[in-house]
Amino acid sequence: MHDSGIEIRVSTQYLRHQSDPSRPAFAFAYTITITNHRAAPVQLLSRHWIITDQNNKVEEVKGKGVVGQQPTIEPGESYQYSSGAVLQTEIGDMHGTYTLQDDDGSLFEAAIPLFVLAVPHMLH
Repeated sequence: MHDSGIEIRVSTQYLRHQSDPSRPAFAFAYTITITNHRAAPVQLLSRHWIITDQNNKVEEVKGKGVVGQQPTIEPGESYQYSSGAVLQTEIGDMHGTYTLQDDDGSLFEAAIPLFVLAVPHMLH
């Protein structure tokens, strides 16, 4: 768990049917669970992703909320959503931060731990 009192867990999946290695385009889905271990509710305002592929191509994605929402997460509750990324290589990684607002209006960041996106046969 992070100092922020926000726990972030990630699971990933390779989307073989949405990928086209000849382009190349490798599609991945990821599901994120955000748990509020603080004493008060928090609202997720924005996200900042850093996505890196095997060619060291870095893409930064910034935006409001997640999947079009800016959810409020009550103490002890979790919020889960799924999204996706398309890479030009078979392996890449993602990490970043969420900007959240606590109940007194102050902003803080929660780090999204680095996770790997990999076509299954690539990791031995």
